[in-house]
Amino acid sequence: MQIEQIYTGCLAQGAYYITSNGEAAIIDPLREVQPYLDRLERDNVKLKYIFETHFHADFVSGHLDLSKKTGSPIVYGPNANPEFESITATDGQLFAIGNIQIKVLHTPGHTMESTTYLLIDENGKDHAIFSGDTLFIGDVGRPDLAQKSASMTQEQLAATLFHSLRTKIMTLADDVIVYPAHGAGSACGKNMSKETVGTIGNQKETNYALRANMTEAEFVKEVTDGLLPPPAYFGMNVAMNKKGYASFDTVLNNGMRAIAVNDFEALVEDTGALILDTRKNGIFTVGFIPQSINIGIDGDFAPWVGALVADVNQPIILITELGKEEESVTRLSRVGFDNLIGHLDGGFEAWKKAGKEIDTVNRITADEFAAQVKIGESKVVDIRKETEYSAEHVDEAYSRPLANINQWIKDIDPKEPFFLHCAGGYRSMIAASILQARGFRNFSEVEGGFNAIAKTNIPKTDFVCQSKVL
Repeated sequence: MQIEQIYTGCLAQGAYYITSNGEAAIIDPLREVQPYLDRLERDNVKLKYIFETHFHADFVSGHLDLSKKTGSPIVYGPNANPEFESITATDGQLFAIGNIQIKVLHTPGHTMESTTYLLIDENGKDHAIFSGDTLFIGDVGRPDLAQKSASMTQEQLAATLFHSLRTKIMTLADDVIVYPAHGAGSACGKNMSKETVGTIGNQKETNYALRANMTEAEFVKEVTDGLLPPPAYFGMNVAMNKKGYASFDTVLNNGMRAIAVNDFEALVEDTGALILDTRKNGIFTVGFIPQSINIGIDGDFAPWVGALVADVNQPIILITELGKEEESVTRLSRVGFDNLIGHLDGGFEAWKKAGKEIDTVNRITADEFAAQVKIGESKVVDIRKETEYSAEHVDEAYSRPLANINQWIKDIDPKEPFFLHCAGGYRSMIAASILQARGFRNFSEVEGGFNAIAKTNIPKTDFVCQSKVL
């Protein structure tokens, strides 16, 4: 028996590849399936089942393409009812893979179809669970993502999750391994650990939601407390996972279409496409196509596209570093952005060489910021998360998280200068590109963000003032 966790850092997502005696199972596969096909060929095994723990909200699964390419059936737990051919398993049903078995444990609460898969080894011993978004290391799945489809409140879903954990998960032996679908950085929970593997016993001792004497009311209150609104694209990803989607091969072919410089502007106008520049922020700042939005491929690219663009049907034309075209397309497809028109042939350098108009961002160093800012007089906009801001920030700075830019941008006075920063420069350049695309040019973006600012003598505080009006 072999178990491999295939972890994708930018989505904080874990897929699982399991083999036994010439057969394999894959749990919660990513959108691009060629890596799984390569593993199957390498190991000379036949894929017997594709297991889905639930309809994912934060990424588009590769279940459909993988099933079409291998002929293997897709398995969901009770209540799923997808709009394509699949096996809807019953609670307790067993599936054989070589010399091992996978047992279905229906664990509703995160969503009503959420299912945990228990792996029983060659000796008949409970070995591991693949818990999806039911149980994470240090946390449990948020219960507010399925309200519309389940017609239940988040409190009702949380109560359901409470009983799922205590009747199906906590009754397992302490040495049973826990393989969750996500780790720290995912928006599917609140307090996930950076660890991506644990045990039932360890989670009973350390996970706040699995306290032995916890009441249902306490669980509901703690699990629902402090939930931030989910990214807008989550509901669209659920729909794609449930109803179906275009083949990844089709999306990749479209995205890899090279668009000549002379055809670029007319195509943007005709299609209403968003110009998405995936180059590094330090490169973007010194020259880019006007109206471009910069979300760098080297950061949390796909989640930020989903959070800020929101509509997965938005037409997109890519500007990338040479050789990064396929990676950009692939990572967009993982969160359902399939309407890709193509990419600029030759990238920004081809645009510049053709003598086309370019734009720049006014980026200053932390030392320049320290020399120019006047605490109490200058406006400083900190776009980090509220938790980052609360820990420490520039004295008198405003807290305006990047995730909420579409709300707070309307409050900006286009005539009043301000400074803009995040933690290291990645997020602030995203914000800067959005601001300039919407006509704001009255700001300076700080290179290196708060990490660099903290090394200067600028007064800093942990006093929270995010309610101040811009």
